[in-house]
Amino acid sequence: MTSAAARGLLVATMIMTPALILPGLSSDTTQIVLLVALLAAVMTFVEYNSDFPSIVEFRDAAPFNRLRFTTLFAIIFLLSAIVKGMSDPTLLTASLTRIGTIVGEAMDFPYSPVRMVVLMLPSDSNYETVSFVRMAAGLSYLISLIAMTAFLILVRIMNWPARSGAFNVWVNLPLFDPTAGGDVLERLQRDARINIALGFLLPFALPAMVKLAADLIDPVTLQNPQTLIWTIAAWAFLPASIIMRGIAMGKIADMIEEKRKRAYAQQAASEGLQAA
Repeated sequence: MTSAAARGLLVATMIMTPALILPGLSSDTTQIVLLVALLAAVMTFVEYNSDFPSIVEFRDAAPFNRLRFTTLFAIIFLLSAIVKGMSDPTLLTASLTRIGTIVGEAMDFPYSPVRMVVLMLPSDSNYETVSFVRMAAGLSYLISLIAMTAFLILVRIMNWPARSGAFNVWVNLPLFDPTAGGDVLERLQRDARINIALGFLLPFALPAMVKLAADLIDPVTLQNPQTLIWTIAAWAFLPASIIMRGIAMGKIADMIEEKRKRAYAQQAASEGLQAA
């Protein structure tokens, strides 16, 4: 219960981070943020305090969810600090702004995801808006790349999740029904490939869809800093999270395939001994 309560508190803190850092928020915005944070905290507490899983995947396969939470929290905190530095500059916000500017300019090359986000902006956007969006997109995308690299190292080098003991498919994949039909191994491999491909395409597809829907929705501006922060965070985090899920499911498929090969080898060996 203590661990579940701590997780709920951390999730609520992450959601409230922009509201706590950014100045000049209205009371209505603050109330909405508090309500969303409270609901997220309660859902997280109920999920991790229950013995029966519901929607959270890889609940007992640390540090998968911890890495995803750290990635999203880092993106939100850094972007919030940079936005705060525009009106209330400090040494920390100035340093983060310089680092973000360097990263954004380095990753803003033709056909890159960062360039797609910049092109998503309206043609009449001012220089400050374009510079901030480039900086935020580059910094967020870099953090997501670091998270994916770290998880790949955990899987390939540190043998996640086998190093944590037995892997319970029902607890860690509550939305995956092994009795739905077809071979479980083939379904896991297919889902892994689909997730990786979708995660690779989303950073390019999302800005294009927003650009096409510009006539129906308001374009991204600096009028609402919290909206901009969550938009850039979602653009960078969701594809990384989907790719990490695909890598994890591919690893589970490899574990099942290896276990089957050992079982078949043992069966063949026992049949050979009986024949002899």
